[in-house]
Amino acid sequence: MIHAADVREWRNRDVVDAESHKIGVLEAVYVDTTTDEPAMATVRTGLPTRHRLVFVPLEDAIAGPGYLKVGYVKALVKQAPSIGTDDVLPAEQEEAIFKHYGLAYKPGAAGERQLARR
Repeated sequence: MIHAADVREWRNRDVVDAESHKIGVLEAVYVDTTTDEPAMATVRTGLPTRHRLVFVPLEDAIAGPGYLKVGYVKALVKQAPSIGTDDVLPAEQEEAIFKHYGLAYKPGAAGERQLARR
């Protein structure tokens, strides 16, 4: 399991899929607000003049020297919901990310967000 204490070291690492195909570069990590453990990452993809940030779950991710390997294929990640490089994830779009990967979405009892950026 990857621990929240390691998050600061991940920024700007290459993110690769299960077959070691490069997806992009890690931009930020989002933690689950109930456990404070890393849950999702944003990956900077696209051309230098047209970057965007796509979301990918971190369950079963493996941190290696200079890379972070995720358990999803590159094509699926590239089709994931995205935001601009200077944008913030709108609360109403959070559930769509979980649905894209077939994961359960569990907001807080009072409707709090499930993800928080670190």
